[in-house]
Amino acid sequence: MPVFILAGLLVHCVFLVSIFDIYFSSPLVHGMTPQQTPLPPPAKRLVLFVADGLRADSLYELNSNGSPQAPYLRGILENNGSWGISHTRVPTESRPGHVALIAGFYEDVSAVAKGWKENPVEFDSVFNESKYTWSWGSPDILPMFAKGATGDHVYTFCYAAESEDFGAQDAAKLDIWVFDHVKSFFNSSRSNQTLFSALNEEKVVLFLHLLGIDTNGHAHRPNSREYKENIRQVDEGVKEIASMIDNFYGNDGKTAFIVTSDHGMTDWGSHGAGHPSETLTPLIVWGAGVNYPQQVTSQFFEDNFLKEWKLENLKRLDVNQADIAPLMASLIGVPFPLNSVGTLPLEYLNNSAHFKAESLFTNAVQILEQFKVKMSQKKETTLSFLFTPFKPLSDSEQISFLKKIRLYIQQQKYDEAISLCKTVINLALEGLSYYHTYDRLFLGLSIAMGFVGWTTYVILVIIKAHTNLTKTVPTNKKKSAVLFYGFAFAGMIIAFFLLIQTCPWTYYIYCLLPVPVWYAVVKEIPVIQDLATNVLSLHIGQSVGFLLVCVLGIEILVFSFFYRSALTVGLLVFAGWPVITQLWVQAKTRALIWTLLCVLLAIFPLMPVVGREPNIPLVIAAGLLTLLISCFSLASLCKSENNYRDNEDLKVYFYQMLSVALSTYIVSSTHDSLKNKQGLPVLNQIISWMTLVASPVLLLLSPTFLFQRLFSILLSLMSTYLLLSTGYEALFPLVLFGLMFVWINMEQEALQRYGLSRKPKLAVFNFTYAMDITQFRQLHLDDVRRSFFFVFFIVTAFFGTGNIASINSFDPASVYCFLTVFSPFMMGGLLVLKVVIPFVLVSCAFEAVQVTTHLSSKSLFLIVLVISDVMALHFFFLVKDYGSWLDIGTSISHYVLVMSLTIFMMVMNGLAQLLTTQRLELPSRSKHHST
Repeated sequence: MPVFILAGLLVHCVFLVSIFDIYFSSPLVHGMTPQQTPLPPPAKRLVLFVADGLRADSLYELNSNGSPQAPYLRGILENNGSWGISHTRVPTESRPGHVALIAGFYEDVSAVAKGWKENPVEFDSVFNESKYTWSWGSPDILPMFAKGATGDHVYTFCYAAESEDFGAQDAAKLDIWVFDHVKSFFNSSRSNQTLFSALNEEKVVLFLHLLGIDTNGHAHRPNSREYKENIRQVDEGVKEIASMIDNFYGNDGKTAFIVTSDHGMTDWGSHGAGHPSETLTPLIVWGAGVNYPQQVTSQFFEDNFLKEWKLENLKRLDVNQADIAPLMASLIGVPFPLNSVGTLPLEYLNNSAHFKAESLFTNAVQILEQFKVKMSQKKETTLSFLFTPFKPLSDSEQISFLKKIRLYIQQQKYDEAISLCKTVINLALEGLSYYHTYDRLFLGLSIAMGFVGWTTYVILVIIKAHTNLTKTVPTNKKKSAVLFYGFAFAGMIIAFFLLIQTCPWTYYIYCLLPVPVWYAVVKEIPVIQDLATNVLSLHIGQSVGFLLVCVLGIEILVFSFFYRSALTVGLLVFAGWPVITQLWVQAKTRALIWTLLCVLLAIFPLMPVVGREPNIPLVIAAGLLTLLISCFSLASLCKSENNYRDNEDLKVYFYQMLSVALSTYIVSSTHDSLKNKQGLPVLNQIISWMTLVASPVLLLLSPTFLFQRLFSILLSLMSTYLLLSTGYEALFPLVLFGLMFVWINMEQEALQRYGLSRKPKLAVFNFTYAMDITQFRQLHLDDVRRSFFFVFFIVTAFFGTGNIASINSFDPASVYCFLTVFSPFMMGGLLVLKVVIPFVLVSCAFEAVQVTTHLSSKSLFLIVLVISDVMALHFFFLVKDYGSWLDIGTSISHYVLVMSLTIFMMVMNGLAQLLTTQRLELPSRSKHHST
C-alpha cells in the first residue's frame, strides 16, 4: 500500500504541474534585433511616477464638496495633457504590473515562485534600452529592472524593506522618502560634474515608485482617510518634482511625464484577482510630444465613470497596461523593448502623421520579429509533415505587408500605413499565441488519458481489495507477458516520436504516464468481466439510481467552486439525512442536533467573503464561546467515573484553555494598537508566535481517547485560528467541529441500523488501540456516502468563509498579530495555515469515523480519491485561455485548487493519524499515566 500511495502522490503531482506547462509556460523568446523609430524623438527625458495600488476612481473622482482628490493632476488632465484608464491583467500584483508597464509584456506565472521579486526569466525593458535610468522606491520592485539590465546604467535608491509596515503610523512616509531623495539627488548634481553631464544626456529615464498608497490601502482600506490623504500627498509631491525638473532643465520643453499605477485595490484592501477595482488604473501623460486635452461633445464607454468624475467633455483614451512601454520608448526615442506586446497608443502623441506612421511601423516590425523567432523555434521541434503554420502570416504574406506599409509611408498615405500596421500587429499577436499554445491539445489529451486511466485503476483496486463483488481470478502468465510487451512497445514508439522532435523532458512524462497506468487497468480485465456479471445480476433501477445520486453529488461539489451558495443547498439536504434514512427514529436527540448544526453551518457560505468587514467583537465572542464550551466539556469529564481520566490530563486542558483566553486578548489588544497607529506590540507578537509553536505540542500531550483527543485538537487549533481571524470566520471552526462530532455519533447509529457491526462505546474508545484492529470489515454501499460526506465537508472547510480560488479573498489584516512588515512568503504561509485549520478538523473527524466504523483508513480514502479525481477531471476540461482575464484566472485556479486538495488529502490522511494516535510522554508523567 505505501507503494500505491507514493505512486498516487507522484501521478497527482504530474497532473498538477502539467497545467503550468500547458497554460503557464513563459511566452518570452530571445534572438530578436532591436527596432527603433528613425525620426528624432520629441523628448530628451521621461519621468515615470508609479503610484502603487492607486485605483482609477480614487484619483479621478471628486470629493463630496466637488473638489478634486488630486488638484494638481486634475489641472494637468484638464489643461496640459492626455488621460485615460490603463487596463491591467490578472494577476494584479506589483511585479507583473511593473513588468507590463516597463517591459511591455504580461508576466508568466513562474514569477509567483520568486514572490514577484526576482527575474525568473531575463527580459528587455525601456530602462535597459535607455542611456541612463535613475530610480527611487521599494526594494521589492527596483532591483529586478537593474538586475535584468545590460551594462551599468540603471541606478536604484531603495529604503529598507522593514519600512513597508502595514501597522506603521503613516505609510505615506515611504512616498515622502522618495520625493526628498529625488530633490537631494538633483541638488547634489550641481556640485557633481559627472552626474550633471549624465542628467543632461538624451534618452534619460527617472522612475519614482510610490508604495505608500498601496500600504495604506492594505492597512486602512481604499475608502479610508489615510488612503485619500496619501493621494493628496502624492499629488503635491508630483507637482513639486515636475516643477523642480522643469527649472533644472531651464524649461526646455523636452521632458515628458507619466503618472500611472501598477494595479488597483478592492474595497476591502486586497488585490491579485480581476475585479474592476483592481484592473482599472489611472494614466495621465503630459509634456514633450504629448497631446493636449481634446474636447468632445459625446463619447461612449460601458461604465458610467465619465459622468461620476465630471469628465464627459474631455476625451478619455484607454490603453492596455503593456501599451505604456512602447509609448515611453517612442517619446524618448529608444528601441522598443524586445519582448513587448504593447501597441503604441497614437492618440497620446502630439506629432506629425509621418512620425506616428514610422513609430507604429517600428512597433509592428518589433512584434513581427518575436513571431518569426517563435515560428522558427516551433518549426525546428516539429516533424515537417506534422507542422501546421499560421497561414495569415506566412513568409510571403509578411513580405507583402511590410512592402505595402513602406510604400504607403513613401507616398505619404499615413492613415493607410497606420491602418495596415495595426492589422499586422494584431495578426502577429494572434500568431504568437497560436505557436505558444501549439502543443496544448496534444498535451491536454495525454493528461486526460492519464487521468481517466488512474481513476479507473483506483476503482478496480477498491473493488478487488475492499469488496466482495469479485472473486480472485488466476492470472494467465502468457497473456500477461503479451500485454507487457505490447505496452512497452507502445511506450518506446511514443518516446522515439518525442525524441526526433527534440521535445522538452516534461513532454516525455506527460505522454508516457498513460502507458503504465493503462497497462495496470488492462491487466485487470478478468476483474472487470467478473464485476460486469455481478452488476448485471443486481436490480438495474437501484444501480442507475445510485449512479445518478453520485453524479448529482459531484456536480454540486463542482458547482460550489463557482457559487459558494451551492454548499448551503448541500448542507440543507444533509440536514434532512436522518429523516430520509429513518435514523431519527433511533436517535432523536442526535438527529435534532445534527439538523440544527447543518442549518447553522449552511449560513456561512451565504456570508460575504472574509476580510471585507473586520469585526473584532465577533472574534472575541468566538474565543469566549470556546472557553464556555470547554468548561462544560471539562465538567462532564470530571463527573464521569471512568478510570481513564487523571489530573495531569486536566492540566493539559487547562493550559489549552489558557492559550485560547490569551489569543482572544491578543487579537483585541493588537487591533486596538493598530487602530491607534501604535504598531504591533512586540509582546503580542512574541506570544502569537509562541502560541503557534506550542499548540501542536500541547495537543500531543492529551490522552488518545476519542472524545478527549478531538476536544484537545479543537482547543489547540482554535487558539491559533483566533489569532488569524478578523471577523465572523472565528465562529466557523466551532460550528464545523460541533457538526463533525455529531457526525461521528450519527455514523455509529447508521452502522447499527445496517447491522454492519456492533456499536462500540465512544466514551471509552481509544485511537491507539483502534489502529491495532486487524479485522477490518469490507466496504458497503453506505461507505460511498461516508466518503462523499468527507469530501463535501472538506470543500465546505475551504469555501465556508471565502472564495480561496480568488487571490483577493485574502486579507493581510489576518496576519497582523504575527507580523505587519510586508513579507509575501511569511504572510502567504500564515494565510495557508488559516485555510488548513478547518481542513485538519474535518480530517481528524474522518479518521475517527473510519476507526469507529471498523474500516481500513485506506479503503475509504480510495473512494475519496476517486471522487476528487472526477472533480479534477471536470476542472481540467473547464480550464480556458479565452474570455476575460478573471475567467481565465479562475478556471486555472480551480483546477490547481482541486489537484492540490487531492495531494493535500493524502498528506492530511497521515497527519490526522498522527494527531489522533500519537502521544508525547513527559518523564514526570509516565508513572501517573494509566492508559
